[in-house]
Amino acid sequence: MSYLALKHLHMSFAVLSGGFFLVRGLWMLSGSALLQRRWVRIAPHVVDTLLLASAIGLAVWSRQYPFVAPWLTAKVLALAAYIVFGTIALKRGRTPQVRLAAFAAALACFFYIVAVAVTKHPLVFG
Repeated sequence: MSYLALKHLHMSFAVLSGGFFLVRGLWMLSGSALLQRRWVRIAPHVVDTLLLASAIGLAVWSRQYPFVAPWLTAKVLALAAYIVFGTIALKRGRTPQVRLAAFAAALACFFYIVAVAVTKHPLVFG
């Protein structure tokens, strides 16, 4: 597999991951029973595992690593925040208001990650 193919695979998994998170968040806000379906609970883990594997492959192939390349460090830190906010939004938030705020924060983190990936710069808004 070429670097370009791996990059496109990674971007595809990122779109799937973000899109599926958005759908699950909307289902959570509407109280949909679809969130309890087995495939809805399993599919995100499969997609996110493939996303992470492709990210590791890209880092090794390009020899750009988090905590060495500032833009990758920003992506990894934003990813950690995205995971925390996403968990609060979809599982751990105790009130609808907390879940909504966490959902919005997770989406903001996701869009920041995408912006950093496109610009290769951690200060995409400044």
